[in-house]
Parts: sequence; structure tokens; C-alpha cells
Amino acid sequence: MHYASTCYNRGMSRKSDKVEDCLAESRSPCAISNVLDIFGDKWTLLLVRDLIFYGKHEYKEFLASPEGIATNILSNRLKRLQAAGVVNEISHPENRSRKLYYLTKKGKSLLPILREMLVWGEKYLPEKTEVMKPIFERLKKDEKGFVKEILGRLRKWEKEYLPD
Repeated sequence: MHYASTCYNRGMSRKSDKVEDCLAESRSPCAISNVLDIFGDKWTLLLVRDLIFYGKHEYKEFLASPEGIATNILSNRLKRLQAAGVVNEISHPENRSRKLYYLTKKGKSLLPILREMLVWGEKYLPEKTEVMKPIFERLKKDEKGFVKEILGRLRKWEKEYLPD
């Protein structure tokens, strides 16, 4: 699904080419519907997962995820997350033509949602969650410590790469 081509700019019959236009207008008074406009596909939350749980920050790292996201979809979802204020980017310090992506405060606030999805998946889809088992075991052992550890890793990365 190419997001910008599937939503209409301001409810008019012409389609928008800009992700920002698609996020600017609400199609519904329902918060769940509006959240799904941002995160309602397979790929978007997987990018947030990779940033939170696996410390991925580069385009090529997202491409290497086992789900096999296509480059055009990856580019679009990163733009969508940026337009929604969930992710931001900076130039890579070693190569200005490359970008590093990171979660904003708004993006980090998705951790409880991903945590609950992880718990639900382990409970109802245990045969399909083997790759996440180490993360789930860490969560089960000490939930508060797990959250602190994740947020600590994100802060450490930010201190290293983000300007004050």
C-alpha cells in the first residue's frame, strides 16, 4: 500500500502526493481510526520495533530485517513516521549522504503498546514468536527493569549522536 496514493487531500477527490497532506486531515472523529492512519499497516510498527528493541537506526539496517521490506515501502513509512512526529532523522556523522533515524518522545511513548503486542503474541502465537523469545523472557523477568533498560539504551544512543 502506498500511503500517499491511498488517501485523499482534505477530503477532495484528488489524491495527494505528499505524506504530510495525508496526515494533516482527520478522516474520523475516532482516535483509533486516526492512529491506524499512521500505524495501520504491517510495516510501520515493525520499523518502530526495530528502533526500540533492536537499536536499528540506518536505512540499510531496516532493510536487513527478516520481514524483507521493499525499499519503496521503507522510504514511504519513514516519511510517514517523520510527518507524524514519531521519528526524526539526522545526517550520519561518517557520511553526510546517509541518514540516522531515531525515535522522538512521541515515538518512545509507543513502547507500552509494543510491549503489550509482545505479551499478546507470546500468549496466543507462541509458535510464531521464537525470534522475540529473548526479549519476552527479559520482559517477564522484570518488566520495570526491561522498560528502563530499553529507554536507557535509547538515551545512550541519543547522547552519542544527537547534538545538545
